[in-house]
Amino acid sequence: VLIYSIDDKSSSTVLVSLYAVKLIKCVMMLQLPLVVTAQVDLVLLLVSLLALWTRLSRLSYPNAVVFDEVYYGQFVSLYMKRVFFIDDSGPPLGHLILAFGAYLGGFDGNFVWNRIGAEYPSSVSVWSLRLLPALCGALCVPLVYLLTLELRFSHLSALGAALLLLLENSLIVQSRFMLLESVLIFFVLLAFFSYLRFHNTPSSCFRYGWLILSGASCAAAVGVKYMGVFSYLLLLGVASLHTWNLIGDRGLSVCVQCVCRVVCLLVVPVLLYVFWFYVHLSLLHRSGPHDQLMSSAFQASLEGGLSRITQGQPLEVAYGSQVTLRSSASQPVPCWLHSHKANYPIRYENGRGSSHQQQVTCYPFKDVNNWWIIKDPGRQELVVSSPPRPVRHGDVIQLVHGMTSRFLNSHDVAAPMSPHAQEVSGYIDFNVSMPTQNLWRVDISNREAESESWKTILSDVRLVHVNTSAVLRMTGVSLPDWGFRQLEVVADKLFKAQSSSLDWTVEEHRYGTSQEQKEREAELHSPTHIDVNRKISFWAKFLEVQWKMLTVKQEDSEHKYSSSPLEWITMETNIAYWLHSSTNAQIHLIGNPVSWGVANLSLLAYQLLAAVYLLRRRRGFKDLPDGVWSQFVCLGCVCVGGWVVNFVPFFLMEKTLFLYHYLPALCYLHLLSPALLEHTHTHLLRYVHTHTHTHTHTHCILSLSC
Repeated sequence: VLIYSIDDKSSSTVLVSLYAVKLIKCVMMLQLPLVVTAQVDLVLLLVSLLALWTRLSRLSYPNAVVFDEVYYGQFVSLYMKRVFFIDDSGPPLGHLILAFGAYLGGFDGNFVWNRIGAEYPSSVSVWSLRLLPALCGALCVPLVYLLTLELRFSHLSALGAALLLLLENSLIVQSRFMLLESVLIFFVLLAFFSYLRFHNTPSSCFRYGWLILSGASCAAAVGVKYMGVFSYLLLLGVASLHTWNLIGDRGLSVCVQCVCRVVCLLVVPVLLYVFWFYVHLSLLHRSGPHDQLMSSAFQASLEGGLSRITQGQPLEVAYGSQVTLRSSASQPVPCWLHSHKANYPIRYENGRGSSHQQQVTCYPFKDVNNWWIIKDPGRQELVVSSPPRPVRHGDVIQLVHGMTSRFLNSHDVAAPMSPHAQEVSGYIDFNVSMPTQNLWRVDISNREAESESWKTILSDVRLVHVNTSAVLRMTGVSLPDWGFRQLEVVADKLFKAQSSSLDWTVEEHRYGTSQEQKEREAELHSPTHIDVNRKISFWAKFLEVQWKMLTVKQEDSEHKYSSSPLEWITMETNIAYWLHSSTNAQIHLIGNPVSWGVANLSLLAYQLLAAVYLLRRRRGFKDLPDGVWSQFVCLGCVCVGGWVVNFVPFFLMEKTLFLYHYLPALCYLHLLSPALLEHTHTHLLRYVHTHTHTHTHTHCILSLSC
């Protein structure tokens, strides 16, 4: 060992020289010619080619829409046209992958996905639409082969698992169409394979590339369908156990190991998950049919639709402003505060009396009767002053109906459909000792400061009745025929009302300039437009889209091919994907009875065997060496655990279920079957044979001794 004493100025020169000498020595040690050797697993290559052949051959057949292609195809068309949509069944990555395949084939989105069996025109490349799901389905076969090897089982077991997936006709059918199950299965298998490769690889810097790939695959699985979350949680559980075991090794830097795992398996997936939405929202910038699910602020940020109406509106609501108020609880159908020239009936059907004043409702259509004027109680003017005086949080206002000039009023009279709440009306003085109570306090629920002004679209406002402290809200109950089946609006106590139904948003807004009624009516009928652009941030969009996907559910209807989870295990169900109109040729999604039976037996056998092992180990009998026992436990965590997390949650779901929902869980059982067979042959049967041979040999020795 040479120890150099050098000053700071010459240290870099000496180090460079040392590295140069090292490099020269390494070059001198090389012998010509340079030869690179590579090992090729011919079995892996063969099963990969067979998988590509079974999934990609004649991919354009049939040249017609097959089952759920009618559903996913609509989203692909919207991507091609950059039209915003939201799908409550899952995040956008799966749709992005399908849209990318359509883009590669030059699809322009001009195809109406209106029915199953509709023929694709010659301008649509059916092969490219189905290419990426088929490719993912084909790659699942070699992935299962490699995953079996990472579980420390033999190449023969890996071949068995690959053949089970290769010959599983339900997986073949599902992979050959524009559907997402094969994509989900691919990313889940890739995540587990990458993590086990990282875990089994000796310590080196390059092994963390596998860990990053595992985290990215987890994010992709969740980004395709929310069911990927359960496999992701399972992988985190396995990784946590491995990390816990590392803590006991004093030869490792535990902090570095933990930080790397947290970054790769938690931070990277979260960042990628957000990135899928960033791409999704960046592409879809035009207004579309799903706008009504979103808030007014979100709609106004899209090109066309509401933005054409709201673009350039004054930002701050002022005294004299003409506004339309949309209920935040009116989802998925929008609804605006409304009044018209019709009164509540003197008596309702149940005999209760009313105020007989002008009806105030919530109307789900754009209408001139949705306009209201913000009035200062201390002034008579209904126009905006110069400069405008903005309305702020805590101000007391009056709301005047634009077309009838009635004041928004509430009083101690029971509402028509919700008698526990107060009636809301347009005040009419019938001279019957019912004084006006038309003062409302502005409460901005999402304000950042106490003196914040009321903003168009951005502010969520609660209108609190000054006299009774009740809050204006929509109940969602339809009025009878006398109320034209419009939705009821009441004033309810704050502690009794749900928070989601309390907020109102100013959607359309203009500064009023006409004091006379006739001129004002003409003004309300005419649109205003000022060229000012106002957008919301990506994070606001992301959080709103995420919340809508998790909370807004489409109505599920009964389907003749729907099934229950118990029917999947016994394969008592199938799905008719396609039927030719003239030749009666059919495509059905149905499992392979032999492989499904083997899978079920393997699942049962593993559980029984694990129970026996655990009981005997508890009694002090270790039938398996520690290494083999760890291998057996890891097999159960990945395969049996994977089956459980992808099957049991469906019992808790209220959505319509189909046979293809079982395919991710089935893949884990196909991975389990050959590995369990090898374990039984290698350890269980050999143990029995050895035990019998030892017993016979001992008996012979005792006989000779006698």
